[in-house]
Amino acid sequence: MAEEAGERPPLPEGNGRAWATLVVAGLLEPVWVTTMKLSDGFTDIEWAAATFVFLFLSMYMLGKALGMKVPMGTAYAVWVGIGAIGSLVVGMLIFNEPHDLMRLFFMLLIVIGIAGAQATGK
Repeated sequence: MAEEAGERPPLPEGNGRAWATLVVAGLLEPVWVTTMKLSDGFTDIEWAAATFVFLFLSMYMLGKALGMKVPMGTAYAVWVGIGAIGSLVVGMLIFNEPHDLMRLFFMLLIVIGIAGAQATGK
């Protein structure tokens, strides 16, 4: 038996811990994108190093979520969507990027897409 050999049985697809891991992975995306911008084209070594650390953590968490049996296509769509929305929000709040009504509308469409992918990926 797998449990007797010290191995854990696979988690079911709808596992909350897997989805929480995926959300954390997605939330790390705007962090590494922000540090990349602050690295000024990787010329500031401290920000460049931070970029690689947060990029690794984000991808590592994505990999862990995939290992917990979140469907690959759904996981990637949710990960990228969270990262895209987060990066847009950080850009608007910190870097004074445009935040007109149409841009906000299209951000809402991304959120709807993420929710739909998650809801239908179980």
